[in-house]
Amino acid sequence: MPAERLLPTTEAKDLVALATELAREELAPLASKYEEASQFPREQFRLLGKTGLLGLPYSERWGGGEVPYEVYLQVLEEIAAAWMSVGVGLSVHTMSCYALAHCGTDDQRDKWLPEMLDGDLLGAYALSETHAGSDAAALSTKAKLDGDQYVVNGTKAWITHAGEADFYTTMVRTSDTGSAGISCLLIDGATPGLAAAKPERKMGLTGSTTAQLMFDGARVDADRLIGGEGEGLKIALSSLSSGRLGIAACAVGLAQAALDEAVAYAKGRTQFGKPIIEFQGLEFLLADMAATVESSRAMYLDAARRRDRGMPFQRQASIAKLVATDGAMRVTTDAVQVLGGAGYTKDFPVERYMREAKVPQIFEGTNQIQRMVIARELRAS
Repeated sequence: MPAERLLPTTEAKDLVALATELAREELAPLASKYEEASQFPREQFRLLGKTGLLGLPYSERWGGGEVPYEVYLQVLEEIAAAWMSVGVGLSVHTMSCYALAHCGTDDQRDKWLPEMLDGDLLGAYALSETHAGSDAAALSTKAKLDGDQYVVNGTKAWITHAGEADFYTTMVRTSDTGSAGISCLLIDGATPGLAAAKPERKMGLTGSTTAQLMFDGARVDADRLIGGEGEGLKIALSSLSSGRLGIAACAVGLAQAALDEAVAYAKGRTQFGKPIIEFQGLEFLLADMAATVESSRAMYLDAARRRDRGMPFQRQASIAKLVATDGAMRVTTDAVQVLGGAGYTKDFPVERYMREAKVPQIFEGTNQIQRMVIARELRAS
């Protein structure tokens, strides 16, 4: 059954309805084919751009939709329910625009942000490295100022859209002063000396390209520094708080899709003369799945509403990411169980949903890191 939503305005209802229709008509029919072939959905991102969905939470002054996060995340959930790779990609693009939108100067925003939000360009967020994943302050990719340009050397790892993106919001080391030596550069994807490695061979989200990003003497104009030198880690962590809400919404969309598939199958599958949904063992399982989906949705919406009101929301974002992604793993696994042997085959999408549910527990801060963030705030309260 479709999600029941309490949206704040008629315009918000129309926007979510547009996203639902687009997801159903343009994305869902292609998802299995593209995922099977590990094909990157670049044209589908352009379509999202043409319909105004790539810049929803940003200011209208620079071409955004200026919608509340509460609404943006529900649009994102609908996209992810149809095709998780596209939902995650939309979340990553939104996070990649965050640094410029929130920490850039007006001149920088006037120069680059409209094109980033109107759909012609696709972004990526380059923070992680092989030895600096959860420990972001340990990153080693260096940027040395040479005249009016930074010379960048190093390797980023696990970068969504690496080799596909048109710009990379990149955290680099501009001094050796630990976390205070990290800065943020907005790097053009066509920069000489910048290249992507062969895509990773992944369990799921195979339509979403993930690869190492390599800098070998890449020269980046100094006016592409976002914020001041040394402000990069603060920018990165602030971006991640909002990005975690995006991943929570995507996880809820995936779980909702798995629940819908399981309910439809249980209604249509007959054993011992009646639909299997009428057997208590299955109906209780489906009830638990529904409770997980709806409680996860409530968590990300609570955090989003706090963000929209200018309230602290970092702890709630970590809780939402933790609850929603762990919940999606349970719901998709249970969906396979409801379908039985059929669920273990590629004839039904639930086996793909189960594979796709794993990585949201890992990226944008593992769920172990989320527990650390939550516990740290509890100690400080």
